[in-house]
Amino acid sequence: MTKTQKKYLNYGIKFGIVGLAIWFIITKVNNQQNLLAFTSLVKSIPSSTMYVTLGVVVVLMLCNWFLEVVKWRYLSRNLESLSYWKAIQSVFCGLTWAIFTPNRIGEYGGRVLLLQPKNRARGAVLMGVGLFAQLVLTSFFGALSIAWFVTVFIDAPASVILAIWMIAIIYAFAFLLLYFNVQWIDHLVGKLSWLSKVKPFFSVLKDVSSRELLHVLLLSLARFVIFTSQYVILMVVILPEIPLISMILMIFILFFVQAAVPSLDIFDFSVRSFVASNLYSYVTTQEIAVMAIVSCIWFVNLILPAIIGSFFVLNVNYLSDSNS
Repeated sequence: MTKTQKKYLNYGIKFGIVGLAIWFIITKVNNQQNLLAFTSLVKSIPSSTMYVTLGVVVVLMLCNWFLEVVKWRYLSRNLESLSYWKAIQSVFCGLTWAIFTPNRIGEYGGRVLLLQPKNRARGAVLMGVGLFAQLVLTSFFGALSIAWFVTVFIDAPASVILAIWMIAIIYAFAFLLLYFNVQWIDHLVGKLSWLSKVKPFFSVLKDVSSRELLHVLLLSLARFVIFTSQYVILMVVILPEIPLISMILMIFILFFVQAAVPSLDIFDFSVRSFVASNLYSYVTTQEIAVMAIVSCIWFVNLILPAIIGSFFVLNVNYLSDSNS
């Protein structure tokens, strides 16, 4: 392939990705009735209060993804040293790719493309460690919150409730155990002959210490707290009648179900809205308000970053040996 052909093919890939992302965003936002419900809902709240609230939610979104940038730089530092600017580009490119791919799988490709080619496969494995840390927290708090929900809102025999708590505790701590022993994954891959070609890439897991895993988990916990706070802030302003503890624990269940259901990022609002409306029906009759809040968070945390990432996608050279 000539240099000119590579140049135009590279442009085609860039504009193809951005065009697909924009088409998905416009299509789904236009069909998102809950966003319209949200705009109607906030009219009953003083505009100054709502502007400040939404401003805080957007700032928290930026803090959330900045922590992901910090985590990505930390995880990849032994492969290659990324500047903050390059790490920001990497993370936001991944978010744009993630929005139209099942289970965010495109986030791997979008992010690691800014690494040197020789480091991309190992980078994807290390990125998986960071995503797994987030899943561990979602599973840990979600499982325990489900046990609480059954105890408080479901009329079940004491023996059933006890069994649910035991299952939830075992499930929650099993994720922690697996996380702090990610080297087991490398061992498992080595045992499967059909994965022999990718075995060298997973060997990077043997070099990740427990201290490093704890550091990544704490960064993930900070992100988890920020993400939860976004929901809490909007709900406290719009639905102050909901008890704070119930509000937070149901948010944890919402995260858990969302993580467990395979979907496209762009369709997550449907899953979230359905689960949230059913969960919060136990503590409020304002189900439309709950779905509107969920849709607002979906827009701020997924759509806005994907739009930002679209600009970074245009700066990536997909057919080059380097994106420095």
